[in-house]
Amino acid sequence: MFAVVRTGGKQYRVAEGDYITVEKIAGDAGDAVSLGDVLMAGEGDKLEDTKDLNVHAEIVEQGKGDKTIIFKKKRRQGYRRRNGHRQQLTTLRITGIGGAAKTAAPKKAAAKKDADKDGGETKAKAAPAKKAPAKKAPAKKADGDKPAAKKTAAKKAPAKKAPAKKAAPKAEDKDA
Repeated sequence: MFAVVRTGGKQYRVAEGDYITVEKIAGDAGDAVSLGDVLMAGEGDKLEDTKDLNVHAEIVEQGKGDKTIIFKKKRRQGYRRRNGHRQQLTTLRITGIGGAAKTAAPKKAAAKKDADKDGGETKAKAAPAKKAPAKKAPAKKADGDKPAAKKTAAKKAPAKKAPAKKAAPKAEDKDA
């Protein structure tokens, strides 16, 4: 079975098991995603109704595309600008085409089961990680007062430059 879905302003023809690279979709690797904007679906020559049809996918990775160089120039004006851009992309694996939502993340389910088996060990590891940023927060507040003091000191005593020397007057012609 195949389907044509629209995501990120583009259309993709997909079938179960396909890998596609689309514009950035929110989520982490292993998350399940449902693409609801199905334009066409069918099997062979027969087309199906797309009213309640969804395409289910799993996020494989989040990445960036190739760098695109943008170069602007206006001739005879000395105007040249060079910029680059890397589009953020998401690679999806199509897990199914159908109406009801499927559980497409067996990896996450396995991870949750492992966490339940370990019990307090994973929770004990997570707790110190949360306490560490709390200690850093007061230090940042103390640092925030010091730059303000430096700015006021800089305003009180600005350095003045000495005035430029005047050019000596030109001597008149000596021949006359």
